[in-house]
Amino acid sequence: MTSPSFAFSADDDDVVVLVDPRDHVVGVAPKLDAHREGRLHRAVSIVLFDECGRLLLQRRARTKYHSRGLWSNTCCGHPRPGESVRDAANRRLREELGIADCDLVAVAEFMYRADLGDGLVEHELDHVLIGRWNGEMAPNPAEVADTRWEERERLLHWLSIVPARYTVWTLDVVVRACCHDWRLGPESARTGRRNGPFRVDQAPYTG
Repeated sequence: MTSPSFAFSADDDDVVVLVDPRDHVVGVAPKLDAHREGRLHRAVSIVLFDECGRLLLQRRARTKYHSRGLWSNTCCGHPRPGESVRDAANRRLREELGIADCDLVAVAEFMYRADLGDGLVEHELDHVLIGRWNGEMAPNPAEVADTRWEERERLLHWLSIVPARYTVWTLDVVVRACCHDWRLGPESARTGRRNGPFRVDQAPYTG
């Protein structure tokens, strides 16, 4: 999609791209202001699978300004003005987990709104990307407190019984990521082929 240019003087990492429900760019805003005002903005959520089909999860650092200390999908972030979704996803993998050169495929997008507490609202049009990773990681302690690999059915079980341990977007992201066959590589994500039967016993979070 073509994005208009918007001048902004703040550091790019502190700015989010505002969009309408069809993901058309309507402006930019400071990240904290967007979360205080609940303004719809573009986001990316990444899920990496290992060779056994397990999902890589991270526990957010306790210094994060929201959802601190909660488990979440592999990585999240916000594209900078003029930055593509895939470039933003790869940048955040490097910044948060020290993962580079991972082949990512965009498989879904969805919109949600959720109260995060402390006067903050998450209102995002979230692009979900998946990839495979069996290499080393170097988590950034300013971003990530812990990581673990989790079987998908076990993760869905925990999301259903202790959702408060996870970020509000995790279930939505995981459900969409798991609808694609991690074993067959990026092409399977593009064609929508699935990795066997997949049950979801809890409807995705809708805010």
